[in-house]
Amino acid sequence: MGSLSEAKGAPVALVTGICGFTGRYLARELEDAGYRVVGLTHQANNESNWLTVDLTDRAAADAAIASVQPDVVVHLAAIAFVAHGDADAIYRVNVVGTRNLLEALAKSTHKPRVVVLASSANIYGNADVEIIDEDVPATPANDYAVSKLAMEYMARLWMDRLPIVFTRPFNYTGVGQSVNFVLPKIVDHFRRRAPLIELGNVDVSRDFWDVRSVAQSYRRLVEAAPVGGVFNLCSGRAYSLREAIATLESLAGYRIEIQVNPAFVRANEVTRLSGTNARLLAAVGTLDDYTLPQTLEWMYRA
Repeated sequence: MGSLSEAKGAPVALVTGICGFTGRYLARELEDAGYRVVGLTHQANNESNWLTVDLTDRAAADAAIASVQPDVVVHLAAIAFVAHGDADAIYRVNVVGTRNLLEALAKSTHKPRVVVLASSANIYGNADVEIIDEDVPATPANDYAVSKLAMEYMARLWMDRLPIVFTRPFNYTGVGQSVNFVLPKIVDHFRRRAPLIELGNVDVSRDFWDVRSVAQSYRRLVEAAPVGGVFNLCSGRAYSLREAIATLESLAGYRIEIQVNPAFVRANEVTRLSGTNARLLAAVGTLDDYTLPQTLEWMYRA
């Protein structure tokens, strides 16, 4: 197979997990910035610039990188659903898959200018601070968070060979996110005018950001290439699920009955997760920003 990086002029951006929620928004951001975007996905597809690759297959990862020869890389591919039931798969995809990608990039004759890795703010766990910055010690409280922290430690073994940037996204949402996630589930109920919704703990607070701001953050980090840096991707504002429901009740014009389902109450639930994006903004400049009510209205009216 010939190299996919042979297009004239435009630098090649490789986005793993491109078929996911974030990947599609990031692809548009990078294309608008002049990149030729090539995607890796584990799903069969008909897109001319997407390769179907299982990154847990070392040989397949090697072949994909040899074909693409990317100038920049954003690695989003992961099992990102905290309540995913298969712990073996979480570690295999999030740690081993990332290692195979980094090994393939390090062996490539065409070295990328920057490799941006998506970790997670879940690594902070129940941090005993009001606002979390990047120096807060990691205390992961579930397998997903442990897998992302393990990925970070593993990736540091490659920093003498690759220009790596780490990101720790907090919760974010937007049009197109699966209803497996709590805010899209809530929005879907209001759009259907459902009289009742079953949820877990509605008093947990999260730093919910907008996927459009997150995609812009990744693109800006690709451009700035602050190699070796670790960056929270967050709004700096925390909202409870109860506040989100109140916003949607106002938009939809009715009250919904909330029923707490014990099956949805997670063990080791992180009660509050709110960050500061000061380091990110210092590295990339001002970003488009949206409050959670603005994001929820966008989702509700979409």
